[in-house]
Amino acid sequence: MNDTTTQDTTARPALPDRLSVNPRSKHYVAEIFEHDIGIKLNGKERFDVEEYCLSEGWVKVAAAKALDRRGQPLLMTLKGKVEAFYR
Repeated sequence: MNDTTTQDTTARPALPDRLSVNPRSKHYVAEIFEHDIGIKLNGKERFDVEEYCLSEGWVKVAAAKALDRRGQPLLMTLKGKVEAFYR
C-alpha cells in the first residue's frame, strides 16, 4: 500500500475568502486548482462560477456569450449564501 496517496488528500490548501479562475486576476491561486473544488450558492451547486467571495456573499458567472473589449466573458454578480468546498 502506498501512503503518499492518503497524504495528498489531506494536504489540500485552505480555500480563500475570495478566489478567481482567471489567471490574470490577483485572486487566482494555482495550488487550489490542482484539486477539484465546488461552489454552492443558496444551497445549490453551481458549475459556471468564475469568481466568488465568501464574506461578501456573491459569485460571478459568465453572462451568456457576451465578451468585453479584451475578449473576456462579461460577468454577472449573483448574491446569496456562498459555500466553497473540495469534492
